[in-house]
Amino acid sequence: MKSLKILIMTIITIGSIAGGVSVAADDELVFVSWGGSYQSMIRKAIIRPFSRDTGIYVLEETDPNTAKVKTMVDSGRVTWDVITDGEMGVLRAAKAGLIERITPAMVNQDHVYPKMKNAYGVPSEVFSTTLAFSTEEFPDGSSQPTSWADFFDVNKFPGKRALRAAPDTVLEVALIADGVPLDQVIEVLKTPDGLDRAFKKIESIRPHVALWYNAGGQPVQALGSGEVVMAMGWNGRFQTGIERGLPIKIVWNGAIAELGFFMIVKNAPNKGAAVRFLNQMVSPKSQAEFYKHASYGPVTPEAWDMIPNNEWSRLPSSPDNLTKAVFLDAEWWVENDVELRERYQAVISK
Repeated sequence: MKSLKILIMTIITIGSIAGGVSVAADDELVFVSWGGSYQSMIRKAIIRPFSRDTGIYVLEETDPNTAKVKTMVDSGRVTWDVITDGEMGVLRAAKAGLIERITPAMVNQDHVYPKMKNAYGVPSEVFSTTLAFSTEEFPDGSSQPTSWADFFDVNKFPGKRALRAAPDTVLEVALIADGVPLDQVIEVLKTPDGLDRAFKKIESIRPHVALWYNAGGQPVQALGSGEVVMAMGWNGRFQTGIERGLPIKIVWNGAIAELGFFMIVKNAPNKGAAVRFLNQMVSPKSQAEFYKHASYGPVTPEAWDMIPNNEWSRLPSSPDNLTKAVFLDAEWWVENDVELRERYQAVISK
């Protein structure tokens, strides 16, 4: 079974040396995310400190897909409290009535970047889709790729590429590669001519794509093995590869930034504990803890005071990296996802 349940608990006894805090034995919540390194990061940065501070049991499960949540909510048998997803997942879940509305009285988000707020979820981190290349193929001292235009230029930078098998983020970088200024990418993408322009650019690179990937680790493996010389992928995955000694370099120019969110399931059985959990997660202190475990950026400017300056360059929401990025328009993608996936598959399958 794909789902994994892990009990993380800090026992705080009455009259203990740590402070004599008394906690009810049935205080708990169920947290559900996507497993792997991402959930491990949350466990270290958020769950363990939360359990230590509050004495609340946090039981973990994995795979919070919409169908499972819908079954729970529709049947009136909700066993999950907090789930995670990207912004598109928040919008879909809210539209389906599967998650609670988050009011200011529930979670204080005054310190969160205004553009990152959502009425149905609390932002947890910023991650980016970036370009990365093999430093063995393009070593220091030689001409190295610096943009998506270089990614699509197989004459100047020969070799195989890796691209996502889904269109979101790919259409955006195709327009950037075709010369659309960063501050106009989303506007152009929403026009028929802009879509045609993006798909035409993708068709131009198609013969040179050795890997159309679905899993986040695939482009890292392909770069490390030499299967491809350039790839698009999540910055956190590339950074992990770099830290493991793989010959990879990230290019932040033209990154497509997205947000992760924590949500409370509709009619969650432990809503009070869930609200406390979300408040701790979005606090500047917890946000500043994320970078120690994965290369995700904080959603509050106050966190930067607690992050060493020499770490900023590898985090997507650092002031410098954000100026080079385009934020994915999640609402537009939710509205157009099915149609564009069909068109994209037709193009990459030729």
